[in-house]
Amino acid sequence: MSFADLYSSAEHRRNLAHFAALATLASIDGELSSEEKILLDRFASKLDITKSEYEEVLKKENKYPIDSTPDSEKRLERLYDLFRIIYSDHEIDDEERLLIKKYAIGLGFTGEQADKVIQRSIAIFGGKIDFDDYLYLVKR
Repeated sequence: MSFADLYSSAEHRRNLAHFAALATLASIDGELSSEEKILLDRFASKLDITKSEYEEVLKKENKYPIDSTPDSEKRLERLYDLFRIIYSDHEIDDEERLLIKKYAIGLGFTGEQADKVIQRSIAIFGGKIDFDDYLYLVKR
């Protein structure tokens, strides 16, 4: 196996773990809504998740770990993706709040940083914004 194969394999595992986190958040309140399904489909495509991986993630307990990263922009991008799933139904409930904090800490935020970023994200995430605007607002 070449170095490039190892890298792509590790990257795919991280993408699969991230997709599993997204799917868990989407299904936390029961059945997937049509909006959540559309977002999951888009993320599956974006993250190169195969149909069989997609089906496996949706039918079993989440067995994929959350991969932290030292890159703060990458952590914020992953958190942004999670908030897009949460807000696909235009609200955040208590279960989702608890789960998003666990994921934020799993991504590499400290408890205090997670609280701060989540609080800011909830305050600004009521509308639809793109990642660059989100990144700018969260960093300020």
